[in-house]
Amino acid sequence: MPESHTSLQGQLILDGGKLHGSFFHRSVVLICQHNAEGAFGLILNRGTENKVGQALVANLPDIVKEQPLFIGGPVQPQALSFLHSDEYLPDANVMTNLNLGHSIDALMDLGESFSATQKLKLFAGYAGWSPGQLDNEMTRLDWLVHPASLALVFHAEPEQLWKKIMKQKDANSRMLADSPDDLSWN
Repeated sequence: MPESHTSLQGQLILDGGKLHGSFFHRSVVLICQHNAEGAFGLILNRGTENKVGQALVANLPDIVKEQPLFIGGPVQPQALSFLHSDEYLPDANVMTNLNLGHSIDALMDLGESFSATQKLKLFAGYAGWSPGQLDNEMTRLDWLVHPASLALVFHAEPEQLWKKIMKQKDANSRMLADSPDDLSWN
C-alpha cells in the first residue's frame, strides 16, 4: 500500500535551524507545486542587487524591467519564474489569487496590462525536490511549515521575512530568530 502524501502546495517552509551552512540557511520557501512526482518552490527572501532588466535581454515593458530580481533557488539559476497576483485570478495555480509562470511571453503580457491591483515577483532559479525528497526532509524536521499569504509572498522587506515569521512561532523559534547568523558571534 503506498504511503499517503500531504501536499504542501501554497504553504511556506522555513529553515527551522537545521540548515546552517546550506543554500537554504534562514530561507523562506513558497511551495508552488508538490505531488508524488516531487516539489517545486521559490525562495522568497533571497534578493539580488539586480533589477530584472539587468538580467534579462528580452524587450520587456519598463514596469517589469524595474522589478527586483530574486534568487529562487539553486536549481537552474538561468531559469526564469515569476509569481503574479491580482484581486481576482480564477485560474491561479499556486493558491488563491497567486499564479506561477515561466514564459517570457506571459511576462510581457502582464507588463503591458499591469495595473495597481497586480503584484509581481521574479526569480532566477528555483528549489526542486525529487519524488519523496521533501517529504523525507519534513519527516526529519528540517523545515517548519507556515501558512502562506499574499502579504508574506510580496512582503515589503523580504530580507526580514524569515525573522518575522519565526518570531510568530514557538519560543525556540523566537529565540533562533534573535540569534546571530553565526552562533560563534555569541
